[in-house]
This record gives sequence, C-alpha cells and structure tokens, in this order.
Amino acid sequence: MTPSTSNGNRAPKWDIDSIFSGGSESKQYKEFCAQIETDLGAAQSKAPGLPGELNDAGRRTWAAWILELQGISERIHLASMFALCLVSQNVDDAGATAWVSHTTELKSKLDIIKATLESFAKSQSDADWDRLMSADGIASIRFYLDEMRRIARIKMSETQEKLALELAVNGYHAWNTLYEKMAGDLRVEVDENGAKKRISLGQNSARLSSPDRAVRHDAFTKMEEAWESRAELAAMTLNAQGGFRLSLYRNRNWESPLDEPLIICRMKRESLDAMWHAIETGGRKIADYVAAKKRFLGIDRFCWYDQDAPVGTIEKSFTFAEAGDFVVEHLGSFSKEMGDFTRMAIDKKWVEAENRAGKRAGAWCSRVPIRKETRVFMTFSENYDSLSTLAHELGHAYHGFVLRDEPAYAQRYPMTLAETASIFNELRVTDAALATAAKREEKLALLDQKLQSAFVFFSNIRARFIFDCRFYAERKKGIVGRAQLDALMTEAQKEAFYGLLDPSDGYHPLFWASKLHFFITDTPFYNFPYTFGFLFAKGVYDRALKEGPSFAKSYRALLSDTGRMTTDEVAQKHLGVDLSKNDFWDAAVARTMADVDEFVALCRK
Repeated sequence: MTPSTSNGNRAPKWDIDSIFSGGSESKQYKEFCAQIETDLGAAQSKAPGLPGELNDAGRRTWAAWILELQGISERIHLASMFALCLVSQNVDDAGATAWVSHTTELKSKLDIIKATLESFAKSQSDADWDRLMSADGIASIRFYLDEMRRIARIKMSETQEKLALELAVNGYHAWNTLYEKMAGDLRVEVDENGAKKRISLGQNSARLSSPDRAVRHDAFTKMEEAWESRAELAAMTLNAQGGFRLSLYRNRNWESPLDEPLIICRMKRESLDAMWHAIETGGRKIADYVAAKKRFLGIDRFCWYDQDAPVGTIEKSFTFAEAGDFVVEHLGSFSKEMGDFTRMAIDKKWVEAENRAGKRAGAWCSRVPIRKETRVFMTFSENYDSLSTLAHELGHAYHGFVLRDEPAYAQRYPMTLAETASIFNELRVTDAALATAAKREEKLALLDQKLQSAFVFFSNIRARFIFDCRFYAERKKGIVGRAQLDALMTEAQKEAFYGLLDPSDGYHPLFWASKLHFFITDTPFYNFPYTFGFLFAKGVYDRALKEGPSFAKSYRALLSDTGRMTTDEVAQKHLGVDLSKNDFWDAAVARTMADVDEFVALCRK
C-alpha cells in the first residue's frame, strides 16, 4: 500500500465523466437510456411467445430470457446510479431530477415485465422448476429466482400486479420524487461572521454537532421552521404513500405492513423482535452515558439538538488525504486486500468529498454496474466525523468489490446485511484512533462518537420504527393529519429515548417530515435494518478481534454470501448463531454498552 497521491489539502471531486461524460446533458447517457428503452420493448414483445412447457427447448428459451432481463436490470441500475450522482452533486440540476424520474420509470417497466416471469414461475411444478434452475447461467442466480418464485405465490394475479406497478410510476414513486425536490429546495438563513447567509439543510445539519449549544439550538430551530413551511405538503405525501402501500397489501392479503420490509430484508419476524427486546432491556444503560454527558456539558436538560453535542476534543484536523491514509493503514493491518482496495478507490477518484454549497445532504455509496466500480458521496469537513464517514462508505464499496464478479442477481444483498462492512470499517478506525489517543480529551471524544452511534441506533432509529408501526395502524382508519403525525412522533420519541429527552421542549415533532427515510418508496420501514446492521456488525467485529487477521478470509466469505442467502442463514453459517434467539442480541448490546463505564469514569476525571 502506497501513500496517497492526492495533491493539496482540498477534498476531491469524484470522477463520473468516465462513466458518462457531459453530466445531465450527456449524449452518451441519453443514448444509453434510449437503448434500455428499446431492449425493454424487445423483452416485453417476447413475453407472449415464451413456451408454456419446460421441455429442453423451453428451458433454453426461458433461461435466455431470464438472463436478458438480468442484463437489462444491471444497465438500469447503472442509469439510476448515474442520475443519483448528478442530483446529489447539485440539487439544482433540473436535468438530473428529470433523469431520476426517468430511471424510476425504467425500473417500473422492468418490474412489469418481470411479473410475467413471476406468474410463470409460481405455476411450475417443483420438478420442472428444478430442471430450469440447472440451466447454464441460471444455477448461479438460483437463490434470487427461488426467492422471486416464493414471493410471487403470495402476490396478486399477474394482471393486477402489472397494473399496480404501472400506476406506481406516476403515483406512488412520484410522491418520493416530489418530496426529494421539496427537501432539496429548502434553505435557511444563518449568521456567519456577522453576515447573513443562506445555506442548504444539509449544511445546516452540520451545525447540530457544534460544541456551542446556542448554535445547535439555532440549527434545530431553523430546521423546524423550514419544515414547518412544508409540513402540510409532507403530510399529504406521507399519507399518499402509506395509503398506496396499505391498498396493495390488502389486495395481496398481507396482514402486516411489516410483511414487505421483512421480505426485502430476508429475515424472520422473530429475529427482529429478539433484537428490539435486547435493546429495550439492555440498552437502558445508555442513560448513564447521557447523564455523564449532561454533567460534562453543564446542562440540566437534554434535548433533541444535544444528541450530537461533542464531548472532549480531537485537536487534530485531517485533510482528506490524511484521512484516507489513516483509513487505508488500519484496514490494511487487518486485510491487505481491504487496504489495497481502499487506496485504489481514493486514488481513482471514486469519492465525491468537496465541501461546497448546492450538494445533497448525507453520504452514500453505490456500485457502478458493468464497470465493476463504486462511487462514494459525502461532504468532507476535515474532522474525525468525516474520517469516520469516509471509512463507513468505503466499507460499502469494499462489499461491492467482493461481489463484483458475481452475476447481477447474486449481488443483491438485503439492507440488514448492507451495513456489515461499513460499520466494521467504522469500528476498526475508531478503535485504532482510541489506541493511539494519548490525551483524556481525545479519548473522551472518541468514546462519545461510539456511544453517540449507539444512541442513534437504540433510540433515534427505534423511534422511527415505532412511529412507522403506529402511523400505519392509524392510516388504516383514514388520513392522518399533520397534528396527529406530530403527536405520534413525539410519543415514539418518549418511548424510544427511555425518557431521557426533556419533556418540555426536548422532542422533534417534525422528525417525520424532515427525515428522508420515511418517504423512500423502494423500501418501507427504512429504519430497523440500520440497527440490525449495527449490532450484526458488532458481532462480526468481535469475532475479528478474537481471531485477528486470520479472520479476514472468513470475513470476505461472509460478505460474498450476502447475495445468495437469507440474513438468518448467513448468521448461522458464518457465525454459528440463531438470530431468532436472544443470546446473540443480548451479547451485542452488552458489548456496545461496555464503553459507557469508561466514558463515565473519564468524565468524572
């Protein structure tokens, strides 16, 4: 592994011109999407003529068509990923927003075509299906196809499913696009060195981690005011999306709104319940952390905007190059392959990190299909938080690297396992920083980072889960008004935060509006997989600590199976644990809470 070749101290912009040159006006990209349209039409035209029997010739025809759909799916993924890059790097790019809508439409068209495959699959005998699954190119994606067949058997008829998918393009998914545009357009006005400045909500969110409580309070107030101006529209959007889902579930005879997210996450309800039980009981020790933090900060009330208040100080700042070198070094000490991959991803400019106005808030990573690459989006701020975010997103990138040579349908892993590599990376670099921290203030800050994460996963995300459950229960009865949404969110926070937020004004009633995750149409209940992934990664990381670098091979094998096993099967095969039992989760929560005592002791010093 060689040192960074980055020039200067400025965080880099990514290279996406090598994917398609010209941004949202790219002729190459336009032609690529047009070819997808043509190929979707060709695939659809073949559907009525597909053989009704799975004899030798029939199997060859069906296998070829399935592989054709897989190839189209990969190209749609690439088109969608590029549109996401464009709109993330510039929320004011109207052309990019249009491409996001267009690629959503392409995905829906493919889903409509796949409904033919689903209908055919569920009508075949097990013997005929087994013979089809042994065809060339099909055996390696059998898990995906078996899963598709199993789900198809609990869906509506082919005609009904196709109609629902078609209507979703300009209805269901359009609400998501509208929300993203609405959120991206919001700005707040702040005082900066005596001058008024308008900034995006993403830039404003960084102020919530300021050491100055007045700044944090101002950032929170400005965010609430901004969303207050859009609350009624957000309520309409959420109700429309929720109503669509419930209508679909009712016609599929799915009893619970959790059925779909559990299917998507490839996990059992018992495993989810076991996880939340462990957090509800073992997570209460987080109260000691909050109490110590309040004493240290000199505050007697703990409010929503105090969650990210820093304790301690990491005096060292990091240029992007220095952060990259740190991540490479400490991942490489566990696995040379991980270190080498991380260096390559940074040096090839797969990371968008420049701190500038107009960018989307947050951070994400996506693979670049066909090219076997990845891209990471973030905004780097020359502090440890950003270093940790870089490590986290590059963990996602490594996961994609491990799977790069698998067929497309075998690269699709569930959200529950998607956070394994990212949180593993995060834990690795945080422990490395703790091991080299000489000053009490620095150790405090690093322990605070770890426990802040636990607080988010145990309380913040649990509040989102509770809200979602109660929202759908109320939505079944009718429209849920804005005031009721505020009340549901406040009650969820009271329960999930173990009563630690100040009862007078410590809650964030508009969190249901300000959090993008509630409005993502592809994945309902976009919350519990994060907590699951956090604790599952803890279990994997604990095994790595016990076995050392020799575990790197086993770790890679675990990641490579995430696209062809259920979540519970991966845990059983690679860790030897039953996720539906309490033992794994209780141990993972206890390991997380083990940092509380050291944090409290350091605060007292």
